[in-house]
Amino acid sequence: MEDVARVAGVSHQTVSRVLNNHPNVSKKTRERVEQAITELGYRRNTAARSLVTRRSQTIGVLGSELAQYGPSHTLLGVQQAARDAGYFVSVAGLRDVTPDTIKDAIAHFMDQGVDGIVVTVPHPGTFDVLKDITTQVPLVAVGASGDEHLSGATVDQREGARLVVEHLVSLGHQRIGHLSGPADWIDAAARIEGWQEAITDAGLEAPVLIEGDWSAECGYREGLKIARDRSITALFVANDQMALGVLRAFHEAGVCVPQDISVVGFDDQPEAAYFIPPLTTVAQDFEELGRRCIGLLLDRLESGKPGAPVTVAPRLVVRSTTAAAGS
Repeated sequence: MEDVARVAGVSHQTVSRVLNNHPNVSKKTRERVEQAITELGYRRNTAARSLVTRRSQTIGVLGSELAQYGPSHTLLGVQQAARDAGYFVSVAGLRDVTPDTIKDAIAHFMDQGVDGIVVTVPHPGTFDVLKDITTQVPLVAVGASGDEHLSGATVDQREGARLVVEHLVSLGHQRIGHLSGPADWIDAAARIEGWQEAITDAGLEAPVLIEGDWSAECGYREGLKIARDRSITALFVANDQMALGVLRAFHEAGVCVPQDISVVGFDDQPEAAYFIPPLTTVAQDFEELGRRCIGLLLDRLESGKPGAPVTVAPRLVVRSTTAAAGS
């Protein structure tokens, strides 16, 4: 590595960052280091590196609710980013989320000698448990605000909800309801807050708030009720699965989307573009979220200090389920 640093004209630390795919390296510097690596035929000896650094090159990833699209794709994003950075990944999925199961999983990772832990458990009580656990390795939690003990990374759920409301308001909608996710989910609560804030900022009233459970069945059931009520002209649905159920319910009830009511989902699942009609929704960049998590973890491994919390911006994807009010 010293030879590579000398040929590339950079520091030993910069070479290490390039080898670990650290995000805080410029494209020009990365190319110069990679060219030096090629010229010298350098190959990292993982076993020798572990002896020198006393690191296992393994990251523990703790997850739950993995049947749901958001948590499962957050996990995949973190796994891919860890592997790109040269780390093996050990995954523990929790069936029941309790203080004891969280502590047991963390203890299991420590027994494995992991270099750091990423937590993707979408319930707010998780963070309180993590703050009471003393570890010798960095902890990064998806959805956490971060502090001296715990680094945090998240997709800006409030901003995603705000994008939805602003889009619907621009189309002339004044009565915008929300079919939310479960209230004990971090992301669901943040989307409710973003919806309420954007409604208030637009000078409107929040007419309908219904708590759902993320399932298409729930969307179908609540959609039939909304079709009978017709007190709103637009519906913000907290995930695409529930939106799918809503669209079927409206179709069966003879409610035309978007002529009679506009519908917006959240997540931008690959199937969303093939719903009938194709679904307007909010996209989350789970690959970028994974990179940010691993970047925080690597920063803390190098510096010993927690980095500032990072936020990934969502993006509104406009398709065919939204139109001007009364169109």
